Amino acid sequence: MATTTRMTSARLVGRAAQLAELEAVVRDAGAGRPSLAFVAGESGVGKTRLANELIRRARDDGARVLSGDCVELGEGELPYAPLVGALRPLVRDGDPAVDALPPALRGELAAILPALGAARTDADGAAQARLFEALLELLDRLGEDGPVLLVIEDLHWADRSTRHFLMFLARTLCSERVAVVATYRSDELHRRHPLRPLLAELERDPRTRRLELAPFTRAELTEQLAEILGSAPDAELVERVLVRSEGNALFTEEILAAGLDGRGALPQTLRDALMVRIERLSQPAQELLRLLVGTPMDHELLVRTSALEERELRDALREAVASHIVVTGDDDRYRFRHALLREVLLDDLLPGERTELHRTLARALEERLAAEASPDAHLAAQVAHHWLHAGDQPAALAASVRAAAAAERVNAFGEAAALLERALELWERVPERERPAGLDRVDLLVRAATFVADGEGDFQRQEALLRHALSLVSEHEEPRRAAMLLEGLSRAQWHLNQPEAAIATIDRALTLLPADDRGAERIALLAAKARARMLQSRFREAVELAEETLALANAAGDHAVASRVRNALGISLVGLGDAAGGEARLREALSIARERGLLDETGTAYGNLADVLHATGRTREALETTRRGRDELVPLGRQMDWLALDAVEYAIAIGDWNGAARDLAGLDRRHYGTTLMHRRLRRAELALAFGDHETARAELDATALQAEDATEPQFLGPLGALRAELERRSGDLPAARAAVDEALDRIEFCSDDITQVTGVASVGLRVEADAAEQARDRDDVAAEREALLRCELLLARVEAGAELERAPLVAELRSARAEEARARGVDDPERWSAAAAAWDELERPYFGAYARWREAEAAAAAGDRTRAASAATDAVVVTRALGAGWLEREIEALAARARLPLAPAPTADAEHDDDPFGLTPRERQVLALVAAGATNREIGSTLFMAEKTASVHVSRILAKLDVRTRTQAAAVAHRLGLDAAG
Repeated sequence: MATTTRMTSARLVGRAAQLAELEAVVRDAGAGRPSLAFVAGESGVGKTRLANELIRRARDDGARVLSGDCVELGEGELPYAPLVGALRPLVRDGDPAVDALPPALRGELAAILPALGAARTDADGAAQARLFEALLELLDRLGEDGPVLLVIEDLHWADRSTRHFLMFLARTLCSERVAVVATYRSDELHRRHPLRPLLAELERDPRTRRLELAPFTRAELTEQLAEILGSAPDAELVERVLVRSEGNALFTEEILAAGLDGRGALPQTLRDALMVRIERLSQPAQELLRLLVGTPMDHELLVRTSALEERELRDALREAVASHIVVTGDDDRYRFRHALLREVLLDDLLPGERTELHRTLARALEERLAAEASPDAHLAAQVAHHWLHAGDQPAALAASVRAAAAAERVNAFGEAAALLERALELWERVPERERPAGLDRVDLLVRAATFVADGEGDFQRQEALLRHALSLVSEHEEPRRAAMLLEGLSRAQWHLNQPEAAIATIDRALTLLPADDRGAERIALLAAKARARMLQSRFREAVELAEETLALANAAGDHAVASRVRNALGISLVGLGDAAGGEARLREALSIARERGLLDETGTAYGNLADVLHATGRTREALETTRRGRDELVPLGRQMDWLALDAVEYAIAIGDWNGAARDLAGLDRRHYGTTLMHRRLRRAELALAFGDHETARAELDATALQAEDATEPQFLGPLGALRAELERRSGDLPAARAAVDEALDRIEFCSDDITQVTGVASVGLRVEADAAEQARDRDDVAAEREALLRCELLLARVEAGAELERAPLVAELRSARAEEARARGVDDPERWSAAAAAWDELERPYFGAYARWREAEAAAAAGDRTRAASAATDAVVVTRALGAGWLEREIEALAARARLPLAPAPTADAEHDDDPFGLTPRERQVLALVAAGATNREIGSTLFMAEKTASVHVSRILAKLDVRTRTQAAAVAHRLGLDAAG
């Protein structure tokens, strides 16, 4: 048989099913259903070929394709390598979507794409999150005209920042037209490989797919051989190649490309086959390949590092490319066609050859780096890598420190931390005179601790590094330095949910400084303590600390601290009853932050101000404040989902439940941390409002797990109140009582938060009133006595809250006194009427309807059927408008038991005279979502109903519209204007 010259089959073999699934991923993205797909398989099994075929087909179908490779370099110190590779052509070619980016987003992206202009210089803990948001916004804009396919190859070599970005995408992609396809070697993932936990988490997500490429079967291998050879292979060749290659596509190609016909001695392994290919080249070409083992190179770098003459080098390059061993990429750099080719040659180098190679590359890249005004993070990381492996420890130390600084500039904090940890390992091995000037080990430890927290969220490692740094600093000789180390340690302890240890650490730091000290160190410590006490709702101590800190910050001209401390002071003053004073401080904080361009402080101030407005009964103003904050900050590249969730909370309070549901559905990002807790509580609250108890329970169970170690009353209060109400409705009064007790214990143990205590105690009174009535029905005197005693204690808490003289707390007190009377068996319609009036004045319709239901119940028991019927009718009208299913059923049950005349539910024709099909308000909501392309599952999630219920609604809608398909229903809805939610 003649030696074959064609390396691969002309068409893709044996991967039709996998290709079809990946094409479906791209189509889903085009329909606004983004997803991630991971293609796994052993080395050489065909992952890259499959990815290339997908890229070709996606481009032919009009998709925007971005692709980049991860680079094997040390422990993944090359930040954002595949993202930079994927996006750099867009910048180079002047893509319109990139050119149209607003300046704020360009500034964020310039950190990794310097050609976009000047990057932001105020790197902080949120810098990487801002960069990720900017990348997501760019992908979203690129997808305006069609799907975007982002392909990342060799994910097993991914750097930390790339892994973090993939996690970010998985959590945040909502309706962006983005598909991400990543390939990785499954045989490379050892037990502690850093990709393992990422895959374990992502692959649980229903929007993530995993495709495992198996070796070729005999039939597939036969087809591959036929495509390469141009004719059907004989059975003996198929058998021999199958035995040797075990179905590995690349091994098969290399066996044939080496001129082997299967009748001689075949290579024992794929690596042997690859070495046969390399050894067939001329000596200059082999020398060239040994250089490329170190890194992909452009022509200039090859000239600098090669000992070959210009003509000899050019001929060697042509030979390597013609032999399909070397290829050129979009970046005009030469690299191996397959990573395995590089690995085989690297393994073949002698130790001395490796050292010399790294030294040669380090020197050449060092010269290139020195010529740059601002060191490129990729280039700096490569220089550090090569000096380390060249065995030059002083040069490696200096290069690692420099590369860490470059990584910091591009917000690659995980990579910066790894480089600094390497520098710490090298520190003691390098003589003092050869260490970088102006730097000591404590500096390295502090910087590494900062980046470990910001990049990896590893606060335990941060704590360990800072404790090590403290052990090297004398508190007596360097008190200020020790104090700032302690301040950092306190932040680590706070994140580790050790609030009291964090406060104690701050106090220890303050003892190192004179009481009359006005330096930046003491200001920072006092500000940290004031904020900590405010978050714990220890408002009195927070006020004292904040006022002292504010005076010092104003004197020092520290505007960021002045704004931050005013936020803490404002919230604390409101918590102590000074609503006007607190609001004034918060408005000052907002004004300072906006004037000085302090975007993070601006967002915090908007949120805190809205919270205070809501807490004092001005909920519509609070809602407008959150919207104003989002409108101002989102165009500047800030993610304002927290403000959006606040807005959902306020919309629920004023009765705009459908609007709240739509807004919450629009926030279908994958949140985490406290934002996730906020979102879950809002979903639970809305589900409970609509009467979807199953969803409410699921959300509260998930929140409870997340809040096991929480100390902030803003989460503990709603969690306890909602859980207690859910269990009360379910008839499990012991569980409801336990939820109240746990919430009160946790809040009162650590805070002065009267507002949250009042909210929980109010629900507790409902529980105890039910318990007392149940006890009387059973003639259980002891149980009734216990319920009444608990009522007394709970009422005292609500009365204490009402002393703050805030309208919502006064309304809570009126309801609480009515519940207490119900518990004592003297249910009073006048008390309930007064409570309803208070809630109506606040525009809190649900609580007003609840009070009128109780008023109707009390009036019916007293024999006043006219008043009972009037109150019940008023209540049911509100519940129907809100969609409060549980309360509506309770009112109708009361009317049936007491034989009260109740206003009939309005017909569809009465509510929508312009609707010729007789759709109910709920069906109009479902139709609006059908017209938007939502699935039954998505409809159920948005409208808080089971998927089966959504399916029933859709079937009824199709019947009423006299159409057969959802597409036809959407067309009718658009034509007649029925697709606006009712």
